[in-house]
Amino acid sequence: MPGALRPEDILESLKKGRLAPFYLFYGPGEFRLEKVLDKIRDNYIPESARDFNLEIFYGDETGPGEIINRAQSLPFLADNRLSIVRRTESFKAEALEKFLPYFDRPAETTCLIFVSSKTDFKRKFYKKIKAMGRTVEFAALKENQVVPWIKNVADEIGLKIDTKAGAYLSQIVGNNLRELYSELEKIYLRYGESRVGLDQVRELVIHSRMYTIFELMNVFSARNRTGTLSVLGRFLEEEDKRGGPLRLLGMLNRQIRLLWQTKVILEKGGGTKEVAAKLSLPYFSARQFADQARHWSTHELSKGLQLLYEADGRLKSGSRAKPILENLMMSLCSESGSR
Repeated sequence: MPGALRPEDILESLKKGRLAPFYLFYGPGEFRLEKVLDKIRDNYIPESARDFNLEIFYGDETGPGEIINRAQSLPFLADNRLSIVRRTESFKAEALEKFLPYFDRPAETTCLIFVSSKTDFKRKFYKKIKAMGRTVEFAALKENQVVPWIKNVADEIGLKIDTKAGAYLSQIVGNNLRELYSELEKIYLRYGESRVGLDQVRELVIHSRMYTIFELMNVFSARNRTGTLSVLGRFLEEEDKRGGPLRLLGMLNRQIRLLWQTKVILEKGGGTKEVAAKLSLPYFSARQFADQARHWSTHELSKGLQLLYEADGRLKSGSRAKPILENLMMSLCSESGSR
């Protein structure tokens, strides 16, 4: 059975003006998915004919029969039609199966794109579309893929950003592509088409909320109790009071797990290159985790995950965030046990 296509495969076909009659777009990379849809809309149908040849349907609002009928319509004042079916997962199994005959004889002048947040490849609809090689997976980027993505997007919006600046931005923001794109737009608005280096990026993002949580992960990983409590205070002042504390626990969970995995690799005689390869980290991040892991024992990191679990339960039960997080940080950073 053919494997899933990559988003890059679709963009390459789009450049050649040859999209297939139908696709299934799926996967957790929602931001990249929407960007690809935007490019298809902008390039596949001329703007002057878009009102006549672009339709968007929703699985919980429109039946398969109407969608198929519209897909079989000839384009008007253009060579192609584009139909996008959102919330495909909302169709019941029997409704999805009504599309199967269409896949055998699709309209060649229509590109019909199903967008699904959930996929079950045991179902006939998903199984057949996969067997025909028309699934496009939008996977979340691995950490070592983020900097190349930053460089590509920067080129697209006309921003000249060097690799060190892109790596620094990735380190602060992580792999949240929506936030990364927003930061790149801010940098472009500030500097235009001038070449942007590390100093310019650092100057612009150091005052952002994201920098605060990045700084917090660093002082926590170094077990700097005073610095951790200080930065935690700033974080709680700047972040949304409802979403911020739980977001912080998510970041701490990721940080502790990466420290733990790094510690295990180092204790088995591995080095920074092995950390980068096994954890899919850029080299500079692997080097930083290797330095930070030396401050911890595996027992302390294991205990840290348990403390996070307990803090998560207290926050979700409605307890006040500030004392819970302060106590959590003090417990995590306390010097106990050998390393």
